[in-house]
Amino acid sequence: MFIVEFSLEKKAKTNLSSRRSPFWQLFTLALLHLGLGLSIPPLLATRTLAAEKIYLDYGPLQFSLAVESLELYAREGTINRDLADYTRFLTPKQLEDLRTALVTSAEITPLAVAQFLYSPQGERILEQVGQIIQTKAGQPGFYAIRSALILAAAEPEGLTPLNILKNFPTYGIRINSQRGFEIIEKLSNIVQQTEMAIAAVKQEASRQMKAETLVNISPLPNFSQPGKFAFEKITLTLEDRQRRRTFSADLYLPQQQSSSLKRFPLVIISHGLGSDRITFAYLARHLASYGFAVAVPEHPGSSASQLQALFNGLASEVTPAKELIDRPLDIQYLLDRLEASYGEKIDVLQAGIIGQSFGGYTALALAGAKFNFNLLTQACPNFDNSLNVSLLLQCLALELPNKKINLQDRRIVAAIAINPLTSGLFGREGLSQIQIPIMFVSGSADPVTPALSEQIEPFTWLKTPHKYLALLIGGTHFSTLAKSNDVVPLPPQAIGPDPAIAQNYIQQLSLVFFNSYVANLPEYRGYLSADYAATISQDLMPLSFVRSLLLPQSN
Repeated sequence: MFIVEFSLEKKAKTNLSSRRSPFWQLFTLALLHLGLGLSIPPLLATRTLAAEKIYLDYGPLQFSLAVESLELYAREGTINRDLADYTRFLTPKQLEDLRTALVTSAEITPLAVAQFLYSPQGERILEQVGQIIQTKAGQPGFYAIRSALILAAAEPEGLTPLNILKNFPTYGIRINSQRGFEIIEKLSNIVQQTEMAIAAVKQEASRQMKAETLVNISPLPNFSQPGKFAFEKITLTLEDRQRRRTFSADLYLPQQQSSSLKRFPLVIISHGLGSDRITFAYLARHLASYGFAVAVPEHPGSSASQLQALFNGLASEVTPAKELIDRPLDIQYLLDRLEASYGEKIDVLQAGIIGQSFGGYTALALAGAKFNFNLLTQACPNFDNSLNVSLLLQCLALELPNKKINLQDRRIVAAIAINPLTSGLFGREGLSQIQIPIMFVSGSADPVTPALSEQIEPFTWLKTPHKYLALLIGGTHFSTLAKSNDVVPLPPQAIGPDPAIAQNYIQQLSLVFFNSYVANLPEYRGYLSADYAATISQDLMPLSFVRSLLLPQSN
């Protein structure tokens, strides 16, 4: 899912910086669509033809560019006469970015590319991309793009946009100008609306900061430093026989510092699609050092192992629809087992949860958000016009046999959702059902679950009186994740300026949030403020924090 969303972010930036050249707007858009495989993750096609030219019809005019001109520029930095007709519209920085992009390789095998592109999710993406990238005869490029991606991944240099162009199995590549300009216009509107929303968050944070009085503690506690509790890590194997589902969970259990029989407050961490228990181990250790018991399950149908199974030909889809149900049920089963085995040490009946992406959905479902099937029925057929690829995951809910689904667990009393997907699954009606304290964490440069549609606007739909929005300016979908050996590696652009900053924010914000609403320590409430957020904000990835928000009306 990351692949396509990453491309959308790049397209938006291209649109803003290339307004003078309709050809280059569409051409760059096409290149980025063809570069799908650069970020995502039997059937190897045989190369018979190779594209020699790229064509664009612009009104009554037809433009063309030889692929070898791009190759010459990419390999040697030489701009020949053919390419010079177009490069005059680009700045030196854009030219250098283009040259770098043409030869940037992804470390992914042809089998992994094929397996993804033959999955239901991959085919849906190809259908959308094929509306723009077509054969010379003007036919949808579905099969040609898939063939080019697989063959390019088998090249010695790996999967690069240049290799994709060279392996396109028709003489020419035609760019559908009408559809391309529709997407460019929509992207322009999305970028503009997102910038307005981010400005509104910053303005509201400034207003709230003036109205707040930070808790007067001198010196200010440094919640980024580890606490004083020692803890042990226990790996549990859980077997839910009723669902025929076995999964592991890491329990970080603090050691009592005195003879007190007080039980430790509990926090659950739910990882995102394609991640594992390691990606938030840093947060588990941090919370455990402050006296929280922390349980980190690994959801088998949407973990890194699931994606590896897909890439190795052992699974047919990115994740099954029933994972929307199984994930929250994993948490419920985990709570049951913790209560049975550790009830004397852990307060299971007053638990908090924090989740990222698919884990953010999981947290909100357990917090009381309800599925909105009427909304999904309207949104999912319109996927091709949405430019929100997270709907691929959200629309899986329509495959569920039981439409009367309630996944709320009353033992969850507070939740943090990092980069959650919300707009189609829950919508305003579904999110407004949540009554417990909620914090949304959003990255302004998140290309997977876009900030405006999936977090900022949905934040305004929450009715709970205790709600918070933390916006990481420049943060991406992956900024808060730590590295894991089993997770598909991501390019630096996908991670953002400095993941250590984002992880530091998560450590501090989650600590004060869960101390406030799970450990029930009211003295921490003062740190859930725009004023405190400003004190920990760093210039490379500024942090804005609000408790309420009114968004400007879009045209």
